[in-house]
Amino acid sequence: MIKIRLKACGRKQQRATYRIVAIDVKSRSEGRALQELSFYNPMNKNETRLIYSAIVHFLELGAQPTETVHGIFRA
Repeated sequence: MIKIRLKACGRKQQRATYRIVAIDVKSRSEGRALQELSFYNPMNKNETRLIYSAIVHFLELGAQPTETVHGIFRA
């Protein structure tokens, strides 16, 4: 099963940024992603870059987004 989830990158705590990735459920949480789908910076809500074609592709394959990622997609 494939999940679409956040993967931490950048600095820790208040300066953290995240990548939204498609990852196999059986791999470790910060392991190698199948594909990077977008970029999310929680400090700056306007800085979210989505690659729509890749996101739609994985959703069509049956990937399940986490609650947090689902909220980002809806915004």
